[in-house]
Amino acid sequence: MRIVLLYVLIEVVAIIALGSWIGVGPTLLVLLAGSVLGLLLARREGMRAAQALATAVQRGRLAHTEATDGLLVALGGVLLFVPGLVTDVLGLALVFPPTRALARRKLVNAAERAAPDLRTARIREGVTIVEGETVTEPDARRSPRPAVHGGPVIDGEVIDGEVIEPGERRG
Repeated sequence: MRIVLLYVLIEVVAIIALGSWIGVGPTLLVLLAGSVLGLLLARREGMRAAQALATAVQRGRLAHTEATDGLLVALGGVLLFVPGLVTDVLGLALVFPPTRALARRKLVNAAERAAPDLRTARIREGVTIVEGETVTEPDARRSPRPAVHGGPVIDGEVIDGEVIEPGERRG
């Protein structure tokens, strides 16, 4: 309840300040123009964010930037839909690409501080990660190196799409 009262108070003060500075008529025009232009921009940028997300997913890339952009555009659209001068300014800031990039950077940095694994996922973007299993007995032909994560490390080749049986030689 306090948040709503604080929001209303901030909006009223901002509208009164703008109205006393430029007049009532221009203030109403600013509110109307900001909402209409903002919603048109939100629609355009929302479509761009959705297309970028679809392209990233089709190409198999980690789409954190595209997903974050989509989230910020949606939030900006909601803020533009809520009546008020301050919410219109914040909504336009989230919908406008240069200021959205600043907000995205702040949001991603905050999320990475809260969950450090997110940074690791972003750093590994574009790297092929091969899942495998730990071999409990090292191959007799190779000398095991010290274990890095608890199991022996065995030198070998990864050959895409073929199964090489032990003792079988490739020529």
